[in-house]
Amino acid sequence: MTTARIDEAAQRLVISGAGATPASAVLDGPRARVEARLTGRGKTWKATFALEASRWGGPLLPLPAGEYELRIADVDLSAVEIPATLLPGLRIAASGAGVTISAPVDPVYETVEGQATLEGRYVAQAGGTENAVFFESFYGRTVGCNPQAIDRVLATEAPSVRRYWSVADLSVAVPEGAIAVVEGSPEWWRARAAARLLVVNDWLRRRFARKAGQKVLQTWHGTPLKRLALHRPGFDPRRMAAVVKESRRWDVLLAQNTYSERILRKAYAFFGRPIWVEGYPRNDALLTGDAGAVRAALGIGDDERVLLYAPTWRDDRAEMVDFVDPEELARRADAVVLVRGHSRTIDTGRDRAGARVIDVTGYPETARLLLIADALITDYSSVMFDFSVTGRPMYFLVPDLDHYRGQLRGFYFDLAARAPGPLVRSQDELATALADDAHEERYAERYAAWRAQFNARDDGHAAERVVARILDQGYLTR
Repeated sequence: MTTARIDEAAQRLVISGAGATPASAVLDGPRARVEARLTGRGKTWKATFALEASRWGGPLLPLPAGEYELRIADVDLSAVEIPATLLPGLRIAASGAGVTISAPVDPVYETVEGQATLEGRYVAQAGGTENAVFFESFYGRTVGCNPQAIDRVLATEAPSVRRYWSVADLSVAVPEGAIAVVEGSPEWWRARAAARLLVVNDWLRRRFARKAGQKVLQTWHGTPLKRLALHRPGFDPRRMAAVVKESRRWDVLLAQNTYSERILRKAYAFFGRPIWVEGYPRNDALLTGDAGAVRAALGIGDDERVLLYAPTWRDDRAEMVDFVDPEELARRADAVVLVRGHSRTIDTGRDRAGARVIDVTGYPETARLLLIADALITDYSSVMFDFSVTGRPMYFLVPDLDHYRGQLRGFYFDLAARAPGPLVRSQDELATALADDAHEERYAERYAAWRAQFNARDDGHAAERVVARILDQGYLTR
C-alpha cells in the first residue's frame, strides 16, 4: 500500500510504500521539477520531496503555485490522498498522481465572503499612513522590470522607507530587505492601503480605493510598437470606460522617450498629469550589469554565442508562439538559445528544453538576459526598444506579420521600413540572416536613427533620476 503525508516541520512531501525502492520519483510542474530523495531497505521504501527549490542560483524558496504530476517508477499512486494543508510557504493537496500547490493564503480568505471582508477592511482603512512603497511587477508573477530597478536605488538612497512587494506566491524572490506580501492575503490588502506610494508596471486590477496622502507611479512596461488601450482596433465602450477608469488612478506615468510620452498620454487619456521622460530604469542594467555573473548563473561559458528568442504574446492564444525550434536553431547557429516567453504566458506549458536550450521565461529580470545576449530574435515585442541600448544585432521573426498588424493589434509605425535589422518569415530565413556577416553594416544607419529616437535617456542613470524625483516630490521621505 502506498501512503502519503506532509512533514510540516521540514516542508516535505513524503510518499511511502512496500517493496523494493523505486528507480526514480519526480514531482513535475510547469515551472519547477523536484526529484525525490529515495531511501529503503528492500521491504519498504520512502520518497521524500522537498517543497522548496532554488532557481537561477537564488535562495531556496517554496515551489511555484500550479498543478504538478507525481511520478514514481512502477508504483500505483491512485490511492494517494492528502487533504489541503497550509504550510508557512505554500498550500498543498494531492489526489492520485495530481498534486496542487497554491499560495499560502488561508482558504477562508479565498471565498467570496472572505475577499469581500478583506476588501471592506481595505476600503475603510486609513491610507498612506506608512513611509512605505508598495511594488508590483506584472501582477506579482515576477519581481523585475522598472519597479525592481527603482527598488534597488531607493533601498540605497532612502533606507528608512519600508518596501513591500506584491507577489503571486512565495516562489517569487523579493529584494534584500523587502517584505513579500501574497496577493489576496490580509497582509497584502493592508500594505496596499498603508503605503504612501504604489509603484506598478501594469493595471492595478482588483478594487482600488485612493487614499488621502497616497500616490501611484505607473512605470508601464515598454515603448509601444503595437497599438494600446484606446487605440486598439475593435474597441468596445465597456473596455474604453475601463481604460479611462484605470488611468485616473495614476498620479504619474513614466515614459522611456518622448515618442512613448505622446502615445501613452493619448492611449490612456492621461491628461493634466505629469509624465516623466527619464529613460527606463530597467535598462540601467544593460550599461552597469555584470554579464559574467549572469552567464555563470545560467551555466553559459564566456566564449559561447548567446541568442535570445523573446516574442510577444498574441491576443488570440494563451501559449507562447512556437515559430522557432530552439534546439535546431542552437545547432545551426552554433549558439546557446535562451527562450523567453512573455509575462502573460508564464503560467502556461512546461519549460522548453533541449541541447543548448535554456527556457528563461521565469527568469526575474529580462534586462539581465539582454545583457548577455549576442543577438536578439523577437517580433513585435517592446524588448526591441530595450535591447537597442546595447547596439547589438536584432532579427525580427514575423511569419504572422500581416495578421498581427492587420487584425490583432495594428502598429504605430511601419516596422518593415524602420526596423534596425532584417524581417524574416521562417526559421530557415532566420538561420540565413544569422549567418550574414554584412548584416550590421547594412543596418547601421537605421540602427543609429532608432537609438537616437528611442534610447536618448537610457544612459544607466534612469532609476537614480526617478528616485530623486520621488523624494523631491515628497512622495516618500528619507
